Amino acid sequence: MMKSRTDEEDYWNTSKFKAFTFEDEDDDLKESKEAVKSLPQLLDDDDDDDDDVEKVSWSGEPVGSISWSVRETAMASDGDAFPPRIIRTDAAPNLVMVNSGYSLTSLFKGRKGANAATFADAFGDPSGRMVAPEIQKPKSEKQDLLGDWSPQEAVSRMQQGKSVSLERFRCLQDKMRLLDAAAATHDGNVITAVLIYLKKSLSKDVLFVELSSRQTALRHFINYLSESGDDDLLVEVYRSLGRTEDIALLQYKRHLSVSDENKRRDFLKSCLSLQFSPEDQVQVQDQVSLLERQMVLEAADVQAERGGKSAVFRKFPRRASVLHVPLITTLYYCCFYHYGQPEGNLSSPSNIRQSFKLSEKQLFVTALSARAKQKSWSDVDALFASRSWLGLARKRSPLAFRTVVDILQRNSAPAQVLQEYVSLVEDGETRMSLAHKHKCHDLVINTYRDSKDRRLLRAYRAKVEAGSAAERKIDELLNNSQIRWKN
Repeated sequence: MMKSRTDEEDYWNTSKFKAFTFEDEDDDLKESKEAVKSLPQLLDDDDDDDDDVEKVSWSGEPVGSISWSVRETAMASDGDAFPPRIIRTDAAPNLVMVNSGYSLTSLFKGRKGANAATFADAFGDPSGRMVAPEIQKPKSEKQDLLGDWSPQEAVSRMQQGKSVSLERFRCLQDKMRLLDAAAATHDGNVITAVLIYLKKSLSKDVLFVELSSRQTALRHFINYLSESGDDDLLVEVYRSLGRTEDIALLQYKRHLSVSDENKRRDFLKSCLSLQFSPEDQVQVQDQVSLLERQMVLEAADVQAERGGKSAVFRKFPRRASVLHVPLITTLYYCCFYHYGQPEGNLSSPSNIRQSFKLSEKQLFVTALSARAKQKSWSDVDALFASRSWLGLARKRSPLAFRTVVDILQRNSAPAQVLQEYVSLVEDGETRMSLAHKHKCHDLVINTYRDSKDRRLLRAYRAKVEAGSAAERKIDELLNNSQIRWKN
C-alpha cells in the first residue's frame, strides 16, 4: 500500500533513522569530500610550489643524478617529452606535477621537501606513489613548454632553474646559437647540459666539427667525457682533432688497471708503438725496463727469503713486494736489502743510478735514509767520506748538513752520531739551536768555553741531568782558574 507524503514525513521525523543528505557530517564522507574539493586546486597550482616537494623521475630515481640527466636528454631527443608521470606524494601535502624539459637546478642539484601528511596516507597507498596520467599539466608548465624562447632566453631560464625544453631547437643553426649562448655565460652546468642534448641530437661528425671552432665548449665536452668514463668517444674526439699524443696518453692510462706483472709489461711494450712525444716515449721505455728489473728482483728475493740463508731478510723481513713501485722506491729497496752489491748486478744501487740517469744527490739521499733506517752508522759515515787535494780526510755532502741532521734524527740516531753532524752545520746560530734541541752537550759546553761566557755556561748547567758527565765537565770548567772569563 502506497504511503502518503504526509505519512512519510511523519515517519522520518519520528524515527531514530535519518535520511541520507549531502549535508551529513559523517567523518569518512567529509574526508572524501575534502579530497574531491582539493582536485581543482591541484590543477591550478603554480610552479612555485615545486620547491616544497622532492621530485622523482619517471623511473623513480631522484631528480638531479647524472644517470637521470642523461636519460632525460635521451628521451627529449627521441621526441618523448611527456611519458606517463610518476608523482611522489609522500613528501608534501599537495600533489605537484614534475616539470618536463630541462631544468638546470633539477639537473644538477635536486630538491628535497618537508615531511608532511600525504594523499597516500589518506587513500591507503603503502607505496607512497600514484600514477596519474589523466591529470592535466599545470598552466604555468604548459606556457613554459609552448613558449617560443630564443637561445639567450632559454639559457637565462636554465640559469634561474626554470623549465626549458631544448628539443624546440631543431635546426643546426639554432643549436649552435644555443651552445654559443651557453658558453657566453661561463656557467659549466649550463654548458654541460646543452652539450648532453647536442650529443644525443647530432651526429658525431657534425658535433666534432662544430666543437673544433668552439674551444670553451670543447674543453667542457672533453671534461664531461673524461668524468663519465666514455673513453671510446673521447678517443674519437681526439682523433678528429688530430691530437695523437692525447690518444696515446689515454690508452697508456689503461695499464694502471692491469695488476698482473706479465700482462702489464706486455701492455707497456705495446704502448711503445703509440705516437708519444720523444720525452714521453723515453718515460714509457724506462717504465718497461724498471718493471722487468723488478720482476727479476722479486723472484730472487722471494726465493732468498724462503731459504732463510740471508741475514738481512731474517733481521728485516719484507713487508711488501717490490713490483709496481716507483723508481725511487725501487732504489730505496736496493739500498736497504742489496747495499754494496757489485755495479754489474741489477740489484746494485749504482747500477740503477746509471741505468735510469739519476743524479748523485738522488742516490745520496736515498742511500742515507735506507742505511740510517738499518742503523748502519758505519755506512752512513762512509757516504760523507772525502779527501782534500792535500790528502786530508773531511766530510762532504750534496745536502745541507742541517737536512742530514733531520734525516738522522728521524731514524733515531744516537747522540754521538747527531753531535758529529750538528757540528758540521755552517751557520753558528743554527748550529747552537740544533745542539740545544738534540742535547749535544759537549758541543754546547765547548762553544761556551771557547767564547769564555761563564754566565751562559752556568745557565746551561741547570738544564743537564744532575750527576751526569756533562754536569761534571761544566763544574771543572767553572772551577778552572786559568780560564779568563769575560763575565
